[in-house]
Amino acid sequence: MKFIIGYFMVFILSAIPFFEAYGVIAIASVAGLSIIPVFALGLAGNILTVFLVIIFIEQIKNWRRKRKEGKEAEEGKRSVRAQKIWKKYGLPGLALLGPLVVGSHLTAMASMTFGGAKAKTFYWVSVSITIWSIAFTVLFFYGVDFLGLEDRFIVNFFND
Repeated sequence: MKFIIGYFMVFILSAIPFFEAYGVIAIASVAGLSIIPVFALGLAGNILTVFLVIIFIEQIKNWRRKRKEGKEAEEGKRSVRAQKIWKKYGLPGLALLGPLVVGSHLTAMASMTFGGAKAKTFYWVSVSITIWSIAFTVLFFYGVDFLGLEDRFIVNFFND
């Protein structure tokens, strides 16, 4: 029961744009939470919000357009990077590289803006989030054991 808050935070943090599941999974594994539920909840939180971005892309674009009315249109660094990846590698390339470079939420939004279909964008971004989450989970699981960090601070926090 004590760890429910920790697992809930994993889900919430991985759902927040730019926190990314693979980052939250890494932090939670170092913190001492069990890796399998952390992986599942992190992945679910990240994919759920990417799904919502894809579903509501038109409303998001309209909201951003209204916010920028009257202001000089200036593209951000992340958008420029995403556009370069899109031109060079297409949807699969942007979806697979994007979460590391610009974040999964912006990757999904950029893919839709550049002309990707909703179903294909969701598929490729979900595959990418899953691949990177598995990679970082394995790296941090074995990396933490390699470093010998047995005194997990979250475990100690909840046990005190």
